[in-house]
Amino acid sequence: MLALLFPGQGSQFVGMGKALADASAAARQVFEEADAVLGFSLSRLCFEGPEEELKKTANTQPAILAHSVAAWRDLGARFPERLAGAAIAAGHSLGEYSANVASGALSFADALRLVRRRGEFMQDAVPAGVGAMAAILGLAPEAVEAACREAAQEQIVAPANFNSPEQTVIAGHAEAVARASALCTERGAKRAIPLPVSAPFHCSLMAPARRRMQPLLEAAAFSEARFPVVTNVDAAPVSAGEALRDALVRQIDSPVRWVESVRRLAAEGVDRGLEIGPGNVLSGLARRIDKGVRVEAYGG
Repeated sequence: MLALLFPGQGSQFVGMGKALADASAAARQVFEEADAVLGFSLSRLCFEGPEEELKKTANTQPAILAHSVAAWRDLGARFPERLAGAAIAAGHSLGEYSANVASGALSFADALRLVRRRGEFMQDAVPAGVGAMAAILGLAPEAVEAACREAAQEQIVAPANFNSPEQTVIAGHAEAVARASALCTERGAKRAIPLPVSAPFHCSLMAPARRRMQPLLEAAAFSEARFPVVTNVDAAPVSAGEALRDALVRQIDSPVRWVESVRRLAAEGVDRGLEIGPGNVLSGLARRIDKGVRVEAYGG
């Protein structure tokens, strides 16, 4: 069985999607639609930068969504055989919106509007410099969670992304993240790497963003998906539009359960995956999670 996988934030780069749009009418149409929906030239920002603007999460999120959907539509138009047999999808964080578009549960235009606002609300939820994220390498998730509990000291720090059995990203107040990183290193982590992000995503500090996104998601039209999407928050396949909407609300301030998601894909019978969009991060993570799921990256 084939799964479609869609990347999240962290995959952006200046020039993203340009070669794809130059070579593919279907992809070019996606970027043109994005420009019209958002009311500014997202395509120029993707293709030419400046990098500082592209890095702003309110721009990064629609940029990655547009690139992913452009690559998916290009595959469908030029290489339909590569999508044959796709029976389930999943997306990492922001990528769950791309997965919903591919499944037919959410329109591309609505997804663009939603992720634009999602980026703004996430950025606004925590003042610059107050929050932080760090990747903990080489330490069991249970040990990372224990270090976070000990390091909190009346602040917030918790696992935000369970990316692989040996990579857990933590998020919260900057001082608490630093304390938890030091504890993880003391307890055997190979490295604790501060991440260059603009906000502490997928932790309880994002509760204000969740509250602001909920009415927008409730107002958006969600349909029954053509094939299920394995959601970040529950690591379970979902097809009902209402349940997919609810999962997107809850994922804003909840951890991304990517290890469990990939294992659930394998349990559902998935042995092949296509990572569609910029970068190949998910392909590498899949190898570390379940070697029986072979993932090929396609960015156009």
